[in-house]
Amino acid sequence: MSEQNELIKRRLEELEKIRELGINPYPHRFDITSDSAGLIKNFKDAETDEEKEARKSELHSVAGRIMAVRKMGKATFCHIKDETGKIQIYIKKDEIGDTAYDVFRLLDIGDIIGVKGYLFRTKTGEISLHAVSYELLTKSIHPLPVVKEEVTESGEKIIHDAFADVELRYRQRYIDLIVNENVKETFVKRTKIIQSIKRTLEKHDFFEVETPTLQSLYGGANAQPFVTHHNSLDIDLYLRISNELFLKRLIVGGFNRVYEFVRDFRNEGIDRTHNPEFTQVEWYQAYGDYSDSMNMFEEVVEQACIDANGSTKAVYGDTELDFKRPWKRLKMTDAVFEKTGLKVNEMKKQEIIDYMKDNGIEFDPKISHSKGLLIANLFEETCEEDLIQPVFIHDFPIDTTPLCKPLREYSMKQLEEMSKDPEQVIYVERFEPYIYKWEMGNSYTELNDPILQRKLLEEQVERGRAGEKETHPLDEDFLKAIEVGMPPATGVGLGVDRLVMLLTNSQSIRDVIFFPLMRPL
Repeated sequence: MSEQNELIKRRLEELEKIRELGINPYPHRFDITSDSAGLIKNFKDAETDEEKEARKSELHSVAGRIMAVRKMGKATFCHIKDETGKIQIYIKKDEIGDTAYDVFRLLDIGDIIGVKGYLFRTKTGEISLHAVSYELLTKSIHPLPVVKEEVTESGEKIIHDAFADVELRYRQRYIDLIVNENVKETFVKRTKIIQSIKRTLEKHDFFEVETPTLQSLYGGANAQPFVTHHNSLDIDLYLRISNELFLKRLIVGGFNRVYEFVRDFRNEGIDRTHNPEFTQVEWYQAYGDYSDSMNMFEEVVEQACIDANGSTKAVYGDTELDFKRPWKRLKMTDAVFEKTGLKVNEMKKQEIIDYMKDNGIEFDPKISHSKGLLIANLFEETCEEDLIQPVFIHDFPIDTTPLCKPLREYSMKQLEEMSKDPEQVIYVERFEPYIYKWEMGNSYTELNDPILQRKLLEEQVERGRAGEKETHPLDEDFLKAIEVGMPPATGVGLGVDRLVMLLTNSQSIRDVIFFPLMRPL
């Protein structure tokens, strides 16, 4: 039998002995009056014997999981961990009684107890709770990994038996949260970041809404969806890849500023910055443009960094990032020129293809028909690695999205003529914010011309028929909404998980998702 099974067997035997002593190892509730952090923070040493004696009547009740035990015959020290931290407990046989002490001797690391007692400082200087009574609240059957610290003569701290297997930590997040202190702090910061984003948006009169997760027609992003089936209606449905088209419907309906935190689902690969299920916040503002969205985006992220870390700066790996406004703004074509020296607008499509081939830059042959897509691909392959500090890359080729307005400098006649010439690239009012080489979001001056919108979506359908896997389907109801009339508007999508990664120095998206998708064992 393995060592693990032997430990479980021993704990089951202890559980039976506890029951034989007439103790319920799983009671219904326990009254808590204090937490460990508050007790330690507010403790003041008694100055006189009278004050020390009086303190014995100031009883506090705490509850937590046993994380360490030091038994000494008729007295025992242990540390319990609650939601706020750890505190030492001192239990003496003569004070709690023989039966209670016998039960305590049967307890293990991982068991949960409730303790009532008074505070004192030990001879070693540690603030502790002297138990006058305790109650077993949960007997743990599965042993925790016991993390041991060793401090060498040089002062170096060595960790033994850490719960460090990454895949096991993701699969057993409940254990990860118990034994790895920094993990909980990451998720506390995650919540602070989300709350901060909400406060900033609501300060600017954005209204929180909810849109469908199950959709009969997916859209709003270039991505492959997950497909499911509704038995009663006998129809296929898609898990949401984006909530964009529904939020725009609300803009049409008269909600001028809306936002939503959503779980999006995209049937894509898994790597350190991608998970098939992830969190986004999207917001839409009527009567604004992508410059307004740039201003709002940098304010949202700057404030989130302040609320999570106390300043506009955060360290990721060995790089210090500064989110202080204003951020750099750079056209996509200017970014390409700075990196390669190429003036892509003056080049023929074949010249761009030849340059990419000569320099070993990979591209999907299916996009070679489009000069705009080649430019976007060239940017991704040559420029993204250099985009470390926050920067807005703006003015994208129209081929990259069918949902965005062309640059306002174009006349209607220019657009008509340029659309007929494959060597001409129309640019749209779109930006993507980049931080530490990652695309962090997406934003447009939203297209509200129903005629052009239909034309661009129909082109996407044709590209899908030609073999492109990630294109927009034709959503007739959305087109009807635009035909009803959508005011000038701008919208933003922000990847929450990636932002949390940056602000918590987490190296994988799985480190900031409580329960990331894992292959079944």
